[in-house]
Amino acid sequence: MKYYIISGEASGDLHGANLMRAILSCQPDAKIRFWGGDRMAEIAAASTDVVQVRHIRDLAFMGFVEVVSHLGEIRNNISFCKEDIIAFQPDAMIFIDYPGFNLKIAKFTHSMGFRNFYYISPQIWAWKKARIRSMRRDLDKLCYILPFERDFYAHNDFPNAVYVGHPLLDEVDRYRAKSFQSENDGTKDKTKNIALLPGSRKQELRRMLPLMVHLAQQHKDYNFTIAAMSLIGNDFYKKYVPSNIDNLNVVYDNTYNILSNSYAAVVCSGTATLETALFRVPQVVCYQCNRLSAFIARILIGSRIKYISLVNLITDSPVVTELIQSDFNDGVLDEEFRKITVDEANRQRIFDGYDLLAEILEGAGASQRTADIIIKETAKQ
Repeated sequence: MKYYIISGEASGDLHGANLMRAILSCQPDAKIRFWGGDRMAEIAAASTDVVQVRHIRDLAFMGFVEVVSHLGEIRNNISFCKEDIIAFQPDAMIFIDYPGFNLKIAKFTHSMGFRNFYYISPQIWAWKKARIRSMRRDLDKLCYILPFERDFYAHNDFPNAVYVGHPLLDEVDRYRAKSFQSENDGTKDKTKNIALLPGSRKQELRRMLPLMVHLAQQHKDYNFTIAAMSLIGNDFYKKYVPSNIDNLNVVYDNTYNILSNSYAAVVCSGTATLETALFRVPQVVCYQCNRLSAFIARILIGSRIKYISLVNLITDSPVVTELIQSDFNDGVLDEEFRKITVDEANRQRIFDGYDLLAEILEGAGASQRTADIIIKETAKQ
């Protein structure tokens, strides 16, 4: 079988790599072309039948203003992608999140008669609900990963949508199984270690890093570690992280090890909030974007969504504090940081919320379940 996979962000690269492993475990001779990052590239390096087409560093644009400023590049990528798919002639298309790009390609591949599978649904329950019409038309199967999406798709007449569980549980289990230093390893005093997860896109980092760095400067009694990404580049981080801060380190591509040895964390909203929760690290969630992007988002989303972090969305409760836009400032961040480090009652409240989260998520296995669905449905052709 031949599979063409498109992921456009760091989280998609993570889940795409695990999905590829699951497919290859069932079909070792499968041929795969993909758009993804370093994790998927590791699999390609071990097989001549797995080929990387584009890297996510050239694709991760987020926010209305940011997307508009890169429209020419996005159009070129879409044109190239269509040509590459036609040349490859896959048995199945697999789209991983990244809806602005992927849904355009899905419309094209559906019109060309290819089988379309979408893994990790666009957040149409939050905004752009009108996309559901084209998704019903263009997708042969939609594999969604958030438990509360069950009701949404049931109420919106989408019979080809199926819940597969959250793939982060697979990745965390995989890390713990191979890790030389588990989160229960008592060789380090974790009570002084703080994780800083500032995001995976440059526009996020520009806004997140200065306040996180200042927090470290204000709390010399803690050791802070920035979970950095090598695909962003060392030169970029140097612009925002002074080398003379003794209690602040930058560590690349090792987020899980950082979290497993941390007492608390400050986290940019996104997949990382759920990862932090799965490692049972109390956190403050932060997000700040371009003012125009935020204004447009508020208009489109309205009051339908109460939270932005996955932890709070899944539990439907304020388990972790969210500092959004103007609330993300030095004073409020410092106050909330103290609550997750020295307020034991608050820390226990967060742990109780994490217990509820784990119960709702129901356990690992999403990658294999998704692979089984794709392989079975593709074989029906």
